[in-house]
Amino acid sequence: MIPAVINADVLSLVAFLLEELVSSCLSCSALYFFEFLSCTAFLFTLLLLILLSTPLHSRVGISCWPKLDFVYTAVMALLFLIASIVFAAENGGSKEEMTAVVFGFLATGMFFSDVGYFLKTRGLSFMRNGTPETSNGGVAAPAEVEKLNVPE
Repeated sequence: MIPAVINADVLSLVAFLLEELVSSCLSCSALYFFEFLSCTAFLFTLLLLILLSTPLHSRVGISCWPKLDFVYTAVMALLFLIASIVFAAENGGSKEEMTAVVFGFLATGMFFSDVGYFLKTRGLSFMRNGTPETSNGGVAAPAEVEKLNVPE
């Protein structure tokens, strides 16, 4: 999970930097949306990586890090896909814009691959083995196989 997140983070940073090289735009709203999303993806992913790789995660008070990571990554993948499609459709065709679009789609692919890896290794984090988690946070005990005090 961490290498895919780092790759998505690096690719979103590269997409942001390439977008910053664009000197003029035909549809600046698409450019600004892509800029906002690529910068946000980079900064929030970096924040999550710092929190999870240091002891700071215990001080934040969030107890469901896998759920947070899954939801964040899925939302970023969808938003990055939308931003990349919009920016690809409404750009001036300069080399900088086209390269930024390519890196936007690469970052989108990395976010989606991280979601896929998460689902493959852990399944949906909201469900555990197909059954809902217990509400008190404990693990449900398996049903007894043998009955006690069975009259013969």
